[in-house]
Amino acid sequence: MLANKTCTLIFDSCADFAPSVAERLGIEVIHFPYVVDGKEYLDDLWQSQTPHEFYEKMRKGAQVSTSAVSPGRYYEVFSKAYERGIPAIYFGLTAGLSSSISCAEQAAEMVRSEHPDFELYVMDNLLPSATAELFAIEAVRQLNNGLSAAELYEWAKDARYFIQGYFTLDNFDALAAGGRIPPAAAQIGGKLDVKPELSYDLNGSLTLRGVCRGRRKALKAILAEFRENYSHDTSLPVAIVTADAEKDGDWLEAAARKEPGCEDLVVIRSSISPVIGSHTGPGMVGFGFWAKDRREKMSITDRIARKVRGSGKEK
Repeated sequence: MLANKTCTLIFDSCADFAPSVAERLGIEVIHFPYVVDGKEYLDDLWQSQTPHEFYEKMRKGAQVSTSAVSPGRYYEVFSKAYERGIPAIYFGLTAGLSSSISCAEQAAEMVRSEHPDFELYVMDNLLPSATAELFAIEAVRQLNNGLSAAELYEWAKDARYFIQGYFTLDNFDALAAGGRIPPAAAQIGGKLDVKPELSYDLNGSLTLRGVCRGRRKALKAILAEFRENYSHDTSLPVAIVTADAEKDGDWLEAAARKEPGCEDLVVIRSSISPVIGSHTGPGMVGFGFWAKDRREKMSITDRIARKVRGSGKEK
């Protein structure tokens, strides 16, 4: 399913690609930076270390953090894309989790000002982790089926809402370390063996779906979301990602295949990248799939907000 030569598709390593998938798609991947105990690395899709090695460092107390990709780096990537003589689209990690997409937009404006004839698009994919990997696979297929760059950009505006993702964490420690929840809440959660069920909202920001007592109940809650929302289009793959928690990923895959009509699911397995994993910690398990339109799941207050902004369906 190699991308054709009519458009350069650019994603980033926060799509948590299985390395073989990224290579097969023929896309360009921007490698996000992360820091371990004061030393900076690039997320190279697990070429320089294994997931187990990275997450073992976290378990042993390594200090990990991440930073945004600079406008200068995006400028380099987009300038090289211009030299290829074909349009380019960058589908970037959602602004709900990173400021990098804003840096990408700044760089794109600079490149467009220098090359007004260059067809360059930048889009927030609104999809964290391997849900973006699923999006990339289908974007390449649509491009190969004949969509132009402009048409693919318009397709993506709608398509990105039809992928859902759910995940759970082994504990709240990494979220507390990153300031996303109070440390006291993390301690209480650990003592009570509380596991969160998380997803993301229409802006790509993390959202808490519920809490479960125990790991297996959290995995069953994810499976229930799949059962309720899955599109049942088995021509499209699903994605299961883990942060050094392969046995739980195996359980989730086996359970999904037991659902009616899902025996022959194409399941892509990959590991949570150091960038995403720095904020979730070891033990994360996630499940992404093409599903119902996420906009239909908006709360009443979100619908009111969209109406006020004039961007919703209600006028």
